Amino acid sequence: MIRLRPATHALLGLGAALWLAAAAPPAAAQAADTTARHGISVFGDLKYPAGFPHFDYVNPDAPKGGTLSTWNVGTFETMNPFLLKGREEDLAAGLLFDTLMTRAEDEPDAMYGLVAQSVELAGDGSWVAFTLNPKARFNDGTPVTAEDVAFSFDTLVAKGHPRFRIVWRDVEKAEVTGPRTVRFTFKPGRHRDLPVQLAGLPVLSKAYYSRVTFDSTTFEAPLGSGPYRAAKITPGRSVTYERVKDWWAKDLPVNRGRYNFDAVRIDYYRDRDIAFEAFFSGAYDFREEFTARSWATQYDKPPVRNGLVKRATLPDESPTATQVFVFNLRRDTFKDWRVRAAFDLAFDYEWTNKTLFYGQYERTNSMYENSELAAHGAPTPAEIALLEPFRGQVPEEVFTTPYKSPVSDGSGNIRARLRQAIRLLREAGWTFENGKLVDAKGGQMTVEFLLFESTFQRIIGPYQQNLKRLGIDARVRIVDSANFKYRMDHFDFDIIVQRFVQTLTPGIEQRGYFGSEFANVPGARNLSGISDPVVDALIGKVLAAENRPALVTAARALDRVLMWRRYVVPQWYKGSHNVAYWDKYDRPETKPRFARGVIDTWWYNPRKAAMIAAGKAPPAR
Repeated sequence: MIRLRPATHALLGLGAALWLAAAAPPAAAQAADTTARHGISVFGDLKYPAGFPHFDYVNPDAPKGGTLSTWNVGTFETMNPFLLKGREEDLAAGLLFDTLMTRAEDEPDAMYGLVAQSVELAGDGSWVAFTLNPKARFNDGTPVTAEDVAFSFDTLVAKGHPRFRIVWRDVEKAEVTGPRTVRFTFKPGRHRDLPVQLAGLPVLSKAYYSRVTFDSTTFEAPLGSGPYRAAKITPGRSVTYERVKDWWAKDLPVNRGRYNFDAVRIDYYRDRDIAFEAFFSGAYDFREEFTARSWATQYDKPPVRNGLVKRATLPDESPTATQVFVFNLRRDTFKDWRVRAAFDLAFDYEWTNKTLFYGQYERTNSMYENSELAAHGAPTPAEIALLEPFRGQVPEEVFTTPYKSPVSDGSGNIRARLRQAIRLLREAGWTFENGKLVDAKGGQMTVEFLLFESTFQRIIGPYQQNLKRLGIDARVRIVDSANFKYRMDHFDFDIIVQRFVQTLTPGIEQRGYFGSEFANVPGARNLSGISDPVVDALIGKVLAAENRPALVTAARALDRVLMWRRYVVPQWYKGSHNVAYWDKYDRPETKPRFARGVIDTWWYNPRKAAMIAAGKAPPAR
């Protein structure tokens, strides 16, 4: 399974203080004191100057051609990637739609011109304006206009997924101020993140949506201006995208050496084991392996031994996605932190990692794992200064001790921890009677782990048994992926497994993950239902940070409170990607620091593909 990081989704995880290529003028500067720039970044620096030829992590001479085929688990219900309704096709947003500006994946948060060739920020920070590239075209040949950009913003906020309303809520209006210029005016206040969030705006065709209903699920591929168009759609099962050979943006510096495949195909499988076997039968060519057991034990197959299939571990310097068991705090069962702490005690990570994962993972103990933002050491004086106003409102450990989940010896014997869990549960008002954990009315604690595939059952099974030893009726329910998404979007679950994708510069998306105002907004990412004024205040400190040291301090302070509040049971991580592929591709010498770069930087090698077809291993790279 491969996930292209679409610009639309990247922007929503790019919590960032925006400055133009140089530091922004002080707030007292006149709004008219602006300079058009080719890119924007957080806290001041851009690696690439105006007129740069290409990104450093691409081969600008990479040949075009061939097909990359990959997989995903589950199904899809719509080709419209911008709605709450239905599960969208995974690659549609990134392949079909251009955005105003696009990420450089070797910088923490820099964005450079795509549909917009330049950007201006008011000296007082009250607005941001984008000037469009006159060459920008939709894939039917019609020009991209300022009217299209304003329409895109208005439509996404009014009819799109709630995430758009979350990140753009402080935009007062979008207005066309010239034939190729759109200005976004902000509501009163300081809006550090908004300009960079708007730079990732996906551009829709106003003319197209004048005849097509925007807010309906559909298997018809929408009109975009991106590098690919959908050539073949098998509803729920497969999509083949074909490269737009006359793509208007193919020669821009941000795109040279990128999007080299003539076709990209993604196949959906209901079962991971079937998908695994399909890979070795040649049904598709590239897979990222997410199952540690499979990576450790199941790749000793003839195609690998004979050199037809290559395996690689690609490093990733971005914060690892935080994978956790999410408690639904809207349920009375989980409102007491002692109950949540008891569940943490019952999860034997060390045994799980040794027995099921072959020791391939590290325990997650932070919401910002694998980054400088993780609060793994004792709090600094600057952190304590931020936290001091909340003393008495947060666990005292926040001020003294880095969070760390309970540790076992890996033997599977956690009786002492279970006794500790029982003590916490009793303190929370539960009673252990006749092998059952019951409340004051005699009702047994019952919880359901909601899943959309069976693979995770082998991990939950031992956890389930430990919970049953505590007298908890712990059940597992598996539903199809569409039903799972609906129940997740509407918070109809007890416990689910989820990943929170953090960025190198957290910001406004933290409200969506942890902010009180989004605790009950359908489709929001505050899945736990956290409604905590201390968390809200610390998110405010993250958003107000004016430099990276201040941001790190605020993020670590927030991290300590989130972890010690026990809103989740942390799982595991690794700072790399295990991938396998039939050896018919080449890739640049330099990998982008903060992305896999497979779809957009690799290319097809017909000579190697012919050797693979003949059953011969291509020469070593």
